[in-house]
Amino acid sequence: MKKLLTFLMIGMIVASSGYAAEEINIVGSTTVLPIAQLTAEEFMNSNPGIEITVGGGGSSIGAKALVSGTCDIADCSRPLKDKEIDEALAKGIKPKPHIVAMDGIAVVVNKSNNLKEISSDDLKAIYTGDISNWSEVGGSDAGIVVVSRDTSSGTYEAFNELALKKAKVRPDALLQASNKAVLQTVVQTPNAIGYIGMGYLDDSVNALVVEGVFPTKDTVLTKEYPISRPLYMYTDGEPKGQLKKYLDYVKSVEGQKLVESQGFVGIA
Repeated sequence: MKKLLTFLMIGMIVASSGYAAEEINIVGSTTVLPIAQLTAEEFMNSNPGIEITVGGGGSSIGAKALVSGTCDIADCSRPLKDKEIDEALAKGIKPKPHIVAMDGIAVVVNKSNNLKEISSDDLKAIYTGDISNWSEVGGSDAGIVVVSRDTSSGTYEAFNELALKKAKVRPDALLQASNKAVLQTVVQTPNAIGYIGMGYLDDSVNALVVEGVFPTKDTVLTKEYPISRPLYMYTDGEPKGQLKKYLDYVKSVEGQKLVESQGFVGIA
């Protein structure tokens, strides 16, 4: 009985001391996902009283979670839409954007494709269906397989605005739910073309020069690369407490080194 009372007393002391971990829930963009995962892991290592859960699903999923109050941070690879902001404000949520990185949307083709560069006009024509054979843009005589993100993706929204000027993607495009899925499809399909965030770019595919510019840190920061964009974490109003501490860490020099280790472009 004495041992039981001692155990209960210890439990009460631990509970009253605030030992229980504070939770931060992050959800949204698959482009921002690796940034969130790595920074959350490193932040928790230095702050053992914090538990951060990170999930993907796409920018639209993150926006919905923010509006519904089911996440603390919404990862978005595009700005929130006016409709999303209006829905949030109607529920008393005040979306606050935090730019955590820059990204270049890399246009990629299968390794067997000898094409090295493409113009913005030809890229748009391929995705809208006006060009359907690689021979029309200096490649081999083969039909083009268009791979795109699905409409819940912030990368889809950004690519649609920056590269397609809001034109509709051809109806037979292969829609994928993540950057990894686009990459894998292009790797496995000899005549495919797709687009992914820079952080997912590796030597399993060939990245094309667009309008004479290759996506690099410098060309993305200067926006010389034509498909460059910021990456966001959204909160409900100004973050406070541990939430602010985490976001400050992401934007710090140390946090931005982690951003760059994932292949994205740091802002610090």
